[in-house]
Amino acid sequence: MNERENRLDVIWAPWRMAYIGGAEKPKEEVLDILPGGDPKCFICQGAVSEPASDRERYILERTASSITLFNRYPYNNGHLLVAPKRHVGRLDLLTPDERAELLETVTRWVVRLEKAMNAEGFNVGLNLGRVAGAGLPGHLHWHIIPRWNGDTNYVTTCGSLKVIPQSMDALWDLLKEEIAKEG
Repeated sequence: MNERENRLDVIWAPWRMAYIGGAEKPKEEVLDILPGGDPKCFICQGAVSEPASDRERYILERTASSITLFNRYPYNNGHLLVAPKRHVGRLDLLTPDERAELLETVTRWVVRLEKAMNAEGFNVGLNLGRVAGAGLPGHLHWHIIPRWNGDTNYVTTCGSLKVIPQSMDALWDLLKEEIAKEG
C-alpha cells in the first residue's frame, strides 16, 4: 500500500447518519394520509403535514398535485425532489393534469435554483423501480440536482468523497427567499 491508501479522509456530514445507521429516527407522527397513500412514506407524510412543520421536513412548496422538498441525502448542494402528492409508483398512473403540473413544478424549480444558487446546469431525472435505483419505488419523485463547472474536483476524483458546502437550513432560507421574490 502506498501512503495515499493509508490516509483517512473525514468530511463532516451529520445528516447522513439517519441514512447509514438509522441513528436519527424521525418523530413518530400519526397523520391522516391521502387515500391510497402509505403511512410510512415520507412523501405521503409531507403531503398532509401542517405547513408549520415545513422547515423541519424541508418542504419548500406544495401545489394542488405536487410537493417539493429536499433530498435529505443529497448528491450535490440544492438536490430537490418533486413528487405527486398521490402515492403512485408509475408514470401511467398519473392523470394528465398531474403530469402537466409536475413538469411545470420541475421547470419552476430549475429556474429558481439557477437564480438563487447560480447553477450552471442540472441533472433532472427519475428512477422507475428498485432495480433502476429508486429508493422509494412506490412513490414517483423527480430528482433536480444543480451542477456547476468544476463541482467534481480533486477531492471527488482522488479522494472518492463529495463535500456539500451548505447546510440544509441555510439552503431552505435561500430558496424560500427566492419564492418570496416571485410575489
